[in-house]
Amino acid sequence: MKERLISLMAEAKNEIEETISLEILENLRIKYLGRKEGIFTQLLKQMANLPFQERPETGKLINEIKNKVTQLLEEKGTTLKSKGKAQKLSQEKIDITLPGILPELGKLHPITKTLKEIIDIFIRLGFQVAEGPEIESSYYNFDALNIPSHHPARDMHDTFYVSQDIILRTHTSPVQIRVMEKQLPPLRIIVPGRVYRRDADISHSPMFHQVEGLFVDEQATFSDLKGVLSTFVHLIFGSETEVRFRPSFFPFTEPSAEVDIACVICAGTGCGVCKYTGWLEILGAGMVDPEVFKIVNYDSTKYTGFAFGLGVERIAMLKYGINNIRLFFENDMRFLEQF
Repeated sequence: MKERLISLMAEAKNEIEETISLEILENLRIKYLGRKEGIFTQLLKQMANLPFQERPETGKLINEIKNKVTQLLEEKGTTLKSKGKAQKLSQEKIDITLPGILPELGKLHPITKTLKEIIDIFIRLGFQVAEGPEIESSYYNFDALNIPSHHPARDMHDTFYVSQDIILRTHTSPVQIRVMEKQLPPLRIIVPGRVYRRDADISHSPMFHQVEGLFVDEQATFSDLKGVLSTFVHLIFGSETEVRFRPSFFPFTEPSAEVDIACVICAGTGCGVCKYTGWLEILGAGMVDPEVFKIVNYDSTKYTGFAFGLGVERIAMLKYGINNIRLFFENDMRFLEQF
């Protein structure tokens, strides 16, 4: 048995030294040290066949050789791991003289870019930003804005209803009522945000963005309204842009007007975009109706005000020459990368 153990030690040492991979080394570990079929496990089981007086010395020798083989396996494993790491590092080395690969930088979406520009202009004109819920009650969206129950804007084909009295807001004007309920004049606010209407074609989207404006003071006039909006148009479209105000009607303003600019495509000479009129509508506005002031308990004999509302997508389409509103929401990188 002693001669066999010495021979086994030499054989194991030779096999371990010649091993070239961790996979082969693991097979050798199982071969010699495996708990069920390992060579040393079998040798320990065979000790029962030895004479009683030989068992202590033989058992001691088996354990000594087993410990040596274990040590050789561990040392070889460390060596192979170090070689593997060194080889991997040599293959993955970086040539620092090569030009770097820069990550692509994100850009603002054209709607976000336009909205930020609009907000910045009105902040410079002294307005503050106000916000409100997109899921709104019929009271704030319609009733408080002097929009009667029979008005077509309240029909199912125009408005998204969550329930009989809860809707997705169709404009950001409800925030004006919420602000006036909590704050006395003077007021000068804009309300940017998403709004929802049942409409979809190349110039309309079921979800789009609006900026409402409200100015209330003791001596607010229609001239003030014209001055603010004319300044806005010139700042966003250029100082040479012509502006005109046309009489119109809105339930919550009186008198009301629609604001047009000279067509940015044909410079007012007439084309298919402006339907050969030379003008493009960009927003609606007017003096706040006294009926709206009654609802928020403002004294209409003391205070006057004006309000306006514009579509951000429409401004962006005119500003960047885009002819289809759906391009804003299709996430086509070929389109978005242009901005």
